[in-house]
Amino acid sequence: MNVLYESNIRSLPLISRGKVRDIYSIDESKLLIVTTDRLSAFDVILNNPIPGKGIVLNKMTEFWLEKFANILPNHSTNIKPEDVVSKDELDQVKDRAVVVKRLRPIMVEAVARGYLIGSGWLEYQKSGSVCGVKLPKGLLKASKLDSAIFTPAAKAEVGMHDENVEFDYVIQLVGSELARRIRDITVDLYSRASQFALEKGIIIADTKFEFGIDSNGDLNLMDEVLTPDSSRFWPIDDYHVGANPPSFDKQFIRDWLESQDWDKKAPSPDLPMEIIRKTSDKYNEALSRLL
Repeated sequence: MNVLYESNIRSLPLISRGKVRDIYSIDESKLLIVTTDRLSAFDVILNNPIPGKGIVLNKMTEFWLEKFANILPNHSTNIKPEDVVSKDELDQVKDRAVVVKRLRPIMVEAVARGYLIGSGWLEYQKSGSVCGVKLPKGLLKASKLDSAIFTPAAKAEVGMHDENVEFDYVIQLVGSELARRIRDITVDLYSRASQFALEKGIIIADTKFEFGIDSNGDLNLMDEVLTPDSSRFWPIDDYHVGANPPSFDKQFIRDWLESQDWDKKAPSPDLPMEIIRKTSDKYNEALSRLL
């Protein structure tokens, strides 16, 4: 398998390297995004790649974008990545890169939650609400909510934590009309995806979307969509209220790192091969179930 920790596309100018994706400029209207096999935990990019992870994330995003194409425009173009790089760089983009429209990003993580887990569960325990959304009393960890809620987060720089915010923050950022549009489409897309995934034996506990504005002023879906990196995927057979279910993502690695003598700052400990293999298997299982 072609493992890619960091791309090196010399035929295009590099714009940035994120936790997982490397972004290159094609021209004033288009970008090349390469999804690597890097993995981050606790906001630290780990030393070891997860073989094939980038391909899984890329295929899954393409699947959901096509599924939602009639609901909302997205960043996709009809240009193949192989057509914008040199021949000796083809192995770096095969199955893991996309050519996308340049969009003006909206600097907020649009999070939808259908279950009470993670930072939402911690906040609920303290205040009885999540991002200003009041919830019923007596809910337990991993409780299913009566309906999905919008719980945005302010985007942070690489290596920093995103910060949960209330809906008013989004209104102040983009205005009330666009804020309502983002909230409504986030909950709608999550609800549609959740129903589809349930039929495949997967619970999508929560997910985050990212949006941008195109040259016509229209809202577009961008970045990754409903992947194990941006969502909590739980196998329905292992779901129990009151417990943290196993997931189709990097939970194996988080659990292992928690057991190490590590201060959660770079550099990270090297991962054992067994942990790498199990994590890769989980990503691939999620892809095979959904597709």
